[in-house]
This record gives sequence, structure tokens and C-alpha cells, in this order.
Amino acid sequence: MSRSLRTTVIGSYPFPAWLEIATAHLDALGTDDLAEMLDDAVSIAIKDQVDAGLDTISDGEQTRLDFNLSFYGFLDGLAAEPPSPRRFGPPGHDQRAKHAVIGELGAPRGLGTVEDFRRLNRLAPAGVGLRASVPGPYTLSGRLVPNRQYPDRLALAQALVPIVRQELEALVAAGCQDICVDEPSMSCYAHREDPRRFVAMFNDTVEGVRGRTRVSTHLCFGNYKGRAVAPRSYAAMFPAFLDLHVDEVHLEMASRQFAELELIGPIAQRMDVAVGIIDVKNYYVETADDVAASVRRCLAYVPAERLAFAPDCGLSQTARWAARRKLVALVEGVQRVRADLGIA
Repeated sequence: MSRSLRTTVIGSYPFPAWLEIATAHLDALGTDDLAEMLDDAVSIAIKDQVDAGLDTISDGEQTRLDFNLSFYGFLDGLAAEPPSPRRFGPPGHDQRAKHAVIGELGAPRGLGTVEDFRRLNRLAPAGVGLRASVPGPYTLSGRLVPNRQYPDRLALAQALVPIVRQELEALVAAGCQDICVDEPSMSCYAHREDPRRFVAMFNDTVEGVRGRTRVSTHLCFGNYKGRAVAPRSYAAMFPAFLDLHVDEVHLEMASRQFAELELIGPIAQRMDVAVGIIDVKNYYVETADDVAASVRRCLAYVPAERLAFAPDCGLSQTARWAARRKLVALVEGVQRVRADLGIA
């Protein structure tokens, strides 16, 4: 979809309360019960997004746990996840355990996103754009423990490249025309790694689908339990990340008070920019006026045909009542600017 000032999402959406209860009792469900549950949950996420008026929607990642945790269940070569190393106290990233790698990494069944996309395609109304999201190899490597075969995180990530690449190719074969390769870990750790290695790894991952589907990537600083996990600056990534082979780069901006907004100018000379214009870490609900003002700030750097707008990150860590209202404000604010510019 090439509409100027497009409105979209990153991927995740809050679970309805009943789904959280159901996922704690999956052993009580039959296969038909489970299929019905997933259809119902995805239908709810679709309805909230469509009602808000978004141009492009996702399935809300209702079949996943915390955006990427479920993917480890598809990987061969991993030991069972150990208990959380810290269970009490303030929520944080150190409460997430890591899998030991005990064999060759593989995913003979794929990573599950093709089935997710087919469900979304079946349940979504005609005329709305559909986006699938897949964690990139570096992000996916973050909860794996290096060993002799894979001596560090970069080696683990490199081993995951063909697995993610195969998943992207399968999504394209299934008809997916918009894929977000989520790589928040690249932006979280670019300050201490060579960003050119990240770019080379990412480009190798998407090479097989480049030009066959719309490819974007999401670069943020972490949102587990609404918490960041890195110095929140994009400076270390650029200019290296200008060489990413993507159609669109999404940047977390709203929670950072639009710091480094000037970066979207040089980015837009190479690719489209999706600006995070809704703060998912804040329970202040933006007004349409707030959104419109932010859109106009972005237009000072980038022409309308190169701009899209979304929440900063996925909405899974935001209460559903707030997520709904924030999406409505996002669309209403962008539509005001579209009307002012005469964009249909």
C-alpha cells in the first residue's frame, strides 16, 4: 500500500482478559476449542484496529506470548526453558529466562507465522492492508545461551538467519504483501556492536524476498513490561543502517519526545519512514490534535508520500482500553492533516 501518511501498527495488541485466563489452562482445551479461541481472539484484535480506521492492520499477535517467546517452541536444539531467574520485585527484562542450546538449531515446522497470516487473511475484511511480523535473527538470538558450537550471540544469530529467511519466503508464497522483520535488539545493542555487521546479517535474511513483498523493520529500545533496555539513541546506528534492504524503517519517537527526529530526513532519501507517534509506555492518551501536530513536525523533514505513522512499539504491554483510544486518536489526527493537504 503506497498511500501517503499511511496509518499502521507494529504487530502486537493486548490480549483480552479471557484469553490470558485461557492460556493458563491450555491443557483443558481440545483442538477445536483451541482453534475457536484463536479465531475469536484475532477477530477481536482485527475489529479494534478496523474500527479505529487503520490502513494496515495485524493479527495482534494473539497466538504468541510476548511477541517472540512462542517462537522458541518451534526451534529444535533447545533445552526446556528454565524457571525465571528473578520472580519478584519490579518487572524487568532480567525476569526472562534463557534457553540452553543443546543441538543444531533448526525449525523443520517453520516458525508458525504462515498459519497466523492465513488466519488473518481469512478473518480480516476486504480492503484493509494486512501485515505479518517475524522477529529477526538477532532479536531471536537474545534468549539463547551460547555454547561451543555457537560461541557468542552473533554466532547464534547467524545460525538463525536461514531459519528466518525460510519463514519470510513461506509468507510470501502464502500471499503476504507486507512483512515487518522486528529487530529491536539491533537498536538496543548497536552502541556496543558493529552496526555494519547487523546490516549485513539483516540484508542476508531478507534477500530472498526483497522486491517480492513490502519489507519493513522495527527499531526500538525494548518494551517488555513497558520498560526500555538500552540507551535510547539512534545515533550509533547511522549512517550504517541507511544500507538496510527494506522498504520502510519504523522508529520509536513519541516516548522519546521526538528526539533525533531530524534523522528521518536522510532515512527518507533511501526508504519510507514509519514514525512512532503514539507512546505505548504512557497512559496519557494522545488527542487527535496532539497527533496532528506531531505529523506536521515530521512533514518538515519528509514528504507525505514517504511517511507512515504507528504506535512506538507493539501494544501488547498497554491496557486494551487505552490501546483502542490511542489508535482512534492516531487515525483521527493523521486524517486531519490528510484533509488539510488534500490527500484522499
